Amino acid sequence: MSATLSITGPVEIKFATLLKKMDDDAFFHLCQANPELRIERTREGEIIVMPPTNTKTGARNFRLIAGFGVWAEHDGTGTGFDSSTLFTLPNGAKRSPDLSWIRNERWNALTEQEQNRFAPICPDFVVELRSKSDSLKILKAKMEEYIENGAQLGWLIDPLKKRVHIYRPNAAAEVLDDPQTVSGEPLLRGFSLDVQSLWE
Repeated sequence: MSATLSITGPVEIKFATLLKKMDDDAFFHLCQANPELRIERTREGEIIVMPPTNTKTGARNFRLIAGFGVWAEHDGTGTGFDSSTLFTLPNGAKRSPDLSWIRNERWNALTEQEQNRFAPICPDFVVELRSKSDSLKILKAKMEEYIENGAQLGWLIDPLKKRVHIYRPNAAAEVLDDPQTVSGEPLLRGFSLDVQSLWE
């Protein structure tokens, strides 16, 4: 007898006893042994296995990263990362934003070993791009977690509702309805994202 598992959205696997015994090295090796999976870990130790990105979301994410990458290379004050990068936040959670950026002075302060693992740092700038399988409630909680752990700017981009939720420290989230562009000022000097290209 065989069984088939169909995953249509984020799946939380709660192996409480096992996960409490899993240290950072064990989690790192778990991820290395399963490179085809996108895995996150909450601060409580729960593992979240994300489904593959659908094709339309993948195209949107490519446009997002390509546009930001041009700015980041020209600006030169920080390092950008794609959606496959996992960070260890100060609260212990291991998160993988769809796009992130860290100022050079913070990135360069990490050791070579830290940079080659799941770096113990929260990015200065993070973006989550919602797909049809994503829960808006869960994404909002992740954005709040990034800000609580040191992010200076966060964008939750929701193509489904054509909205951008902007997060900053010590401020309520700002919601823009169907904006033409979104500015990264003052953190990302001179960067403006053409949001309309992500609605297509």
